[in-house]
Amino acid sequence: MTRFTGEYLCKLDAKGRLVLPAKLKAAIPEINGNELMMIQGFEPCLVLYTSLEYNKTYSKVAGLDELKKEDRNIQRNFFRRNIDVELDNTGRFIIPKNMMQAVKIDKEVKVVGVGNRMELWNPEVLEEYILDSEELSDQVQMAVTKP
Repeated sequence: MTRFTGEYLCKLDAKGRLVLPAKLKAAIPEINGNELMMIQGFEPCLVLYTSLEYNKTYSKVAGLDELKKEDRNIQRNFFRRNIDVELDNTGRFIIPKNMMQAVKIDKEVKVVGVGNRMELWNPEVLEEYILDSEELSDQVQMAVTKP
């Protein structure tokens, strides 16, 4: 089971490359190799998945009914924003400019481990999505007590 946790402030180099923090890179299963899948998230961030985790999400979206207009629209919008990413020997990868622009990433990136995936955020935008302790407590309580 993949476990990505923590929050890391990183800088992009002039070519738009990001060095994945060592702790997150170490959490990538060996079977995955140096390949990750990057998608544009539902919030204004980019999401990195290992192949195994991406395949789970892929199966859910690909399994929607293509005869239904709403399902086709979900598939079209989900899959058009996916790219393969390969880490080099130092753990670097390029973030395409169009994806950086879409989520307002410039020179600094907050990389957040979110369990089965990693999220890449503009540090200022991320602050809008962080819950304070009381909000977090309430949301966790609601999530774990769902029937």
